[in-house]
Amino acid sequence: MQDPELQAAIEEVRQRVKSRRNAPLPLPDLMPLIHARDAAEAKVAAIGTVNPRRPGALSSIIQTWKHFLARVLDWHVREQVEFNRASMAAIHATIEALNETNRALGVLSNQLQDYARQVNDHRTDHEIYTLRAIAELQGSFNVKLSEIQQTLDNARAENEKLIHWELRTIRQRSALLVSEPPPATAAVTPSIDWLRFAERFRGPESIVLEHQRRYLERFANTPNILDLGCGRGEFLQAAREAGLTAIGVEAHPELVALCQAKGLHAHCADMFAYLTDQPVQSVGGVFCSHVVEHLEAAQLPALIQLLGRKLKSGAPAIFETPNAESPAILTTHFYLDPTHVRPVPAALLKFYLEEAGFGGVEIEHLPPEMLDCAVYARKL
Repeated sequence: MQDPELQAAIEEVRQRVKSRRNAPLPLPDLMPLIHARDAAEAKVAAIGTVNPRRPGALSSIIQTWKHFLARVLDWHVREQVEFNRASMAAIHATIEALNETNRALGVLSNQLQDYARQVNDHRTDHEIYTLRAIAELQGSFNVKLSEIQQTLDNARAENEKLIHWELRTIRQRSALLVSEPPPATAAVTPSIDWLRFAERFRGPESIVLEHQRRYLERFANTPNILDLGCGRGEFLQAAREAGLTAIGVEAHPELVALCQAKGLHAHCADMFAYLTDQPVQSVGGVFCSHVVEHLEAAQLPALIQLLGRKLKSGAPAIFETPNAESPAILTTHFYLDPTHVRPVPAALLKFYLEEAGFGGVEIEHLPPEMLDCAVYARKL
């Protein structure tokens, strides 16, 4: 405000004070804020509860499912519940502070009345000072109210964002796409000795076998594990030694014959065709080592969506692939295999898995030299 405007406002207030000499200073009414706090507390207390229904068999089934879904989602909204409680604690503290401010203003009002009676006609300068102090207090009070409103708006936005994310996740889990995967492109495979190629560039079977034993603890007590692109059968052999049931799927007949000669259970088939023939939610787990980098761009999400339909709920899934973040991979090692199509970044693989209904996705860069990475997930 400009000086003339300020003087005019002060004069107007002075005239009101003269006409209402004995009237107490009006205090802000905090009851609407208290009612809003009580309503918010009721909402916080209702988190995790299920609304009642009239008795009946259908209502009982619906209530059972509601309680089940509430328990399933409890871990996912736990952080939000803690945030809501912390927000309510902040609002409680703010209301207490505002009450203290009201009491202080009440005391100040009484003091102003005593002061006005004492100074009588010599009150002009003191009134200006007091009015400015009151204006500052009122401005501080308005700032506090604005901060509370901003806090409530932020909490509401976070709640809406969380609800949107939860609904999206539930929708993806309950209604996965049922379209068939795109057909594999007719690629020309070089006519070379692939067993010798694997021995030279991937390593002896004993080294690969020891490396893949690291994944067995992730498949503890898992039945019906599927090894997509089982190759020479190192993972199948490690699973057999650990007492696990694993089935390999491999498109190269000579590699399948090698696995079968070792007494391992392996099928010579295209993995898309093999998975399509499996019943929904029949596969206990999947291991896929150095396969996804051989797929075309549209085939990889199609494979993961297909796995999302065929894997049981809670089934583990492990993917190992060259580390796309490694300069050595991008400049040399990746292109040693002429059938490689493109490196697959672990972050992209994680995104595809989450879109297909997988959760708990972890990324691990594997030693030595971090040339490979493993992506762990679990079907929700």
